[in-house]
Amino acid sequence: MFEKLKERYHESFIILKELVKTDFLLRYQGSFLGIAWSVLKPLMLFCVMYVVFVKFLRFSDGTDTFPLVLLLGISMWNFFTESTSMGLSSIISRGDLLRKVNFPKYIIVVSATINALICMLINLGVVVVACILSGVQFTANVLWLPLNLVQLYLLSLGVALLLSTLNVYFRDAQHIWEVVLQGLFYATPIIYPLSMVEQKLAEVAPGAGLLVEKLMLLNPAAQIIQDIRHNLIAPATTPIIWELSGNIFFQMIPVVLTFVLLFWGIRVFKKHSPKFAEVM
Repeated sequence: MFEKLKERYHESFIILKELVKTDFLLRYQGSFLGIAWSVLKPLMLFCVMYVVFVKFLRFSDGTDTFPLVLLLGISMWNFFTESTSMGLSSIISRGDLLRKVNFPKYIIVVSATINALICMLINLGVVVVACILSGVQFTANVLWLPLNLVQLYLLSLGVALLLSTLNVYFRDAQHIWEVVLQGLFYATPIIYPLSMVEQKLAEVAPGAGLLVEKLMLLNPAAQIIQDIRHNLIAPATTPIIWELSGNIFFQMIPVVLTFVLLFWGIRVFKKHSPKFAEVM
């Protein structure tokens, strides 16, 4: 069985490897700092967010680890943004290749998401080093981190497959997705702690804060980012859906949504991909 799988996907794997290598090299071609930008961009964004939202607007959970939590959240969100945005435009940008060579079209989208994944892993390494230097006490929850990262990648891949298909037929999808990402960014507890939502709502609607927190964590991106922060840096001060709700069916909603988006993306992409070259 393994030999048959290897024989079937060997050519696809070679194409994928070459596309990933080419895209990664072209991404920083002509840049003086090159690959260093994959680390510098989130760090510079973190500095801006930290000064504006933590120092001036006082968005914080009151702990010493919040700057690291903020940096980690920005890194994970950057991955989701880059993988979906690059995946969205990947088929259109490779139109010349699709018209000349016959190969599985999904490889192009997977290549775009893997490039974003490589940058994210580099950023994650920087965060881990910063945690060690800051004296963060890691717990056994770190063992859940690979599953969190896999879920984040599958979510991004599913969305990227859907968007790339939509973009072939509807070129305005890219602009609409940019607006949607902005809305999702502020609806996801990245620059502010989730506990702050409950505190603010307690002033106007006592008891509504916990419900709103649970509803926010039904967003798979929010659930995953909170889980990663909880498992890597601050298990005591980072609320997650597994602790806020005791209902297993409610807890599993964002996980189920992740796989629904993935399978929906695969199905839609598989159905329309044979017509991509003709449409473009």
